[in-house]
Amino acid sequence: MRKNIINKITGLTLILALAVVGLAGCGSTDKAAEQGSGEATSAESSSQGFRTLDEIKKSGTINIGVFSDKSPFGYVDENGEYAGYDVYLAERLGKDLGVEINYVSTEAANRIEYLQTGKVDIILANFTVTEERAQEVDFALPYMNVALGVVSPKDEVVKSLDDIGEDDQVIVISGTTAETYLTKNYPDIKLQKYDAYAEAKSAFENGNGVAWANDNTEVIAFAIENEGYEVGIPSLGDQDTIAPAVTKGNETLLNWINDELKTLGKEQFFHADYEKTLLDTYGADYEETLVVEQQ
Repeated sequence: MRKNIINKITGLTLILALAVVGLAGCGSTDKAAEQGSGEATSAESSSQGFRTLDEIKKSGTINIGVFSDKSPFGYVDENGEYAGYDVYLAERLGKDLGVEINYVSTEAANRIEYLQTGKVDIILANFTVTEERAQEVDFALPYMNVALGVVSPKDEVVKSLDDIGEDDQVIVISGTTAETYLTKNYPDIKLQKYDAYAEAKSAFENGNGVAWANDNTEVIAFAIENEGYEVGIPSLGDQDTIAPAVTKGNETLLNWINDELKTLGKEQFFHADYEKTLLDTYGADYEETLVVEQQ
């Protein structure tokens, strides 16, 4: 009798153990099924912290970080779809790579973090190439020219940084080249920092700063689309470039992107991209200035 009881207890224990294992397995499956629609998976990343070109192809999906609130470069349109200059490029990359695209909404301050943590495979979010950033990520060939610019209300246009008073504040977005440039070269200027483009735009429209410093492409677009503002400083600092970025050391993906950009350059892809997504904002005058076509 005692032996039968022990056997029954042992059998029940084994069943419970198997049930726990089964539940754990279901949990992992459910979590994987919930990935996507802005939530990237890093579970398939290699031990190096990134997915190689072959791993991305095998998975059938590529995770691309883009802005969701920065029209006309990366934004969500009235139909809930990602659109803009960077997204137009992303769509072509996904098509030529033969994979689906999972867009991951990013902000300026977390672009490097998203690459380093494997949340995205590529960043296409108006990422200006700098020496400091190049130490943490690998940039591909550039696809746009950019400099810094400063926009301000028309009734008190800031045409020089010397016009900014001791108590005045300039709006910047954290993690941008505008923040870095002003902090380094004009440490006495008070900065009002925001994490998201939409927050900075809203604060500026509500009069929380005498000016807004950002990429000149963005402040020019803002002044064109919003009455009562003027870009008093259209170019500040050095001329820079915008480029795709991948995780440091991801050579297979980087090499593929560079080859792809050269191919796109031969077919004048970025002029088509400009005319599709930027022409209504900037007009034809800025096309040759902004577009970089790899030959």
